[in-house]
Amino acid sequence: MSGYSTNSIDSTVARLRQRVQETEAALASLKRDLANAETQAREAHDLSQAYQGGMPLGWQEDVFAALSHTLSNESTGPEPYQSQTADHGVEEAGEEDEEEEEPGDWKWPLRAEEYRRYGRQLIMPEVGLQGQLRLRNAKVLVVGAGGLGCPAAAYLAGAGVGTLGLVDGDTVEISNLHRQVAHSSQRVGMKKVDSAVEYLRGLNPNVNYRCYREHLVPQQALEVFSAYDLVLDCTDHPTSRYLISDACVLAGKPLVSASALRTEGQLIVLNNPPRRPGDTDGGPCYRCVFPKPPPAESVVSCGEGGILGPVVGAMGVLQALEAIKLIARGDHLSTVSDDTPMADSTDGEVPSPKAPTASPPTMLLFSAYSSPQFRSIRMRSRRPNCAACSAQATITPESLTSGSLDYVAFCGVTNPVTLLGQEERITPSDFANLALASPDAVLIDVRDTTQFELCNLPGSINIPWSKFPDVVKQEAVPLGKDVFVVCKLGNDSQMAVKVLQEAGSTGRVRDIKGGFRAWKAEVDPSWPEY
Repeated sequence: MSGYSTNSIDSTVARLRQRVQETEAALASLKRDLANAETQAREAHDLSQAYQGGMPLGWQEDVFAALSHTLSNESTGPEPYQSQTADHGVEEAGEEDEEEEEPGDWKWPLRAEEYRRYGRQLIMPEVGLQGQLRLRNAKVLVVGAGGLGCPAAAYLAGAGVGTLGLVDGDTVEISNLHRQVAHSSQRVGMKKVDSAVEYLRGLNPNVNYRCYREHLVPQQALEVFSAYDLVLDCTDHPTSRYLISDACVLAGKPLVSASALRTEGQLIVLNNPPRRPGDTDGGPCYRCVFPKPPPAESVVSCGEGGILGPVVGAMGVLQALEAIKLIARGDHLSTVSDDTPMADSTDGEVPSPKAPTASPPTMLLFSAYSSPQFRSIRMRSRRPNCAACSAQATITPESLTSGSLDYVAFCGVTNPVTLLGQEERITPSDFANLALASPDAVLIDVRDTTQFELCNLPGSINIPWSKFPDVVKQEAVPLGKDVFVVCKLGNDSQMAVKVLQEAGSTGRVRDIKGGFRAWKAEVDPSWPEY
């Protein structure tokens, strides 16, 4: 190997690998272009043959819609949002399987492979030929590729939705895998949208997948939503729920929203039918149902409150079900009250006639340990003073895209909680040293009993925060000794210190700053992470 350094060889190998990757990417793009051209030619032929075949009355409108949608959905259309960072928001097209060629006299509106793949739902009157054609033409956006988004996207892809967009800026973590079924141990560290698309392609390669590798932001939401027919909110925080709902109202898109925590979940279809602000025929939005966000301190994440995998999975599956029902009926093509679309059409879709006013919406509530597990609550119609969908709406496209709407400030911020002064707190490292020198000090762990059983410090006393104020009132906590309070993250422990102080504790009371998360980082790396 004389004349070549190790660095030179490595550099050459890296350049060759890059050229191979660029060549493969170019080849994949050419294959997609070829597949699109073949599909357009085939559908044009299908239309001609089907007219000669005497198909049932009424199917032609859907074939025309399918054809016009396909011909207009070329590379000149709007691209998914691309951020200033490279490789974000890049469109991912579905990879086509080796398709068997239909005979030259093929006269049916669906390909032979589509009849086989979707046959079990095609024979249902709720779907049928027209419903399947609408599914094939539909563009659905799933915001969130987690516990709700994974099963929702899987069933939408399985049903044959033509274009499926996924929005998520997170990466796969091992703690996701018990409930986020589209991801795997091998894809830990990968962007969630890329991991999900890899799974979905294995399920149905005929779908056109689009990836948005960043979290949704107000400035881009309206642009992204306008390219789709229907949106699914599969996120887990009020800030994103209000943003997604506002963008759906402004873009004129129906919204299927769900949430899940611990063993309970809820589901509701919003802005259905989509109507202009002030039109009472329109469905309510998220702000109509929840005009004010919940108190910031009451918002509990899955990491804090826990989540049972099948619970969030059930809610995601129900989201897909509602979306499929809307699409198969053609509700997603409904026009606004003045018979013009809410947003400029980007897909060449032929809208269905104006749908009749929908029945009042209901919220479906699910509780895994209740009997019955499901119950429905009828929701009110659009709120007359709603900030998003009423005649007095203050949320406009300009206010959304300019970034002037601060959803974080609107919903409040809870982390980090700072209720105590520095002298009332102690770092885990200082506590570890002090505990050895002060054996008479009391350590109270205010996590719930289940978490306490998972792991705890020797000699600690478990008094869950939910019971802590009552226990203090009963004088079951020593008020004359030095007391240290600890929890998982350092939030509940601060509130517990406040309760002890207000109860008249004469000893020194301090909370362990950062809780057991900081304890693991500073003192004991072997402390279980959950």
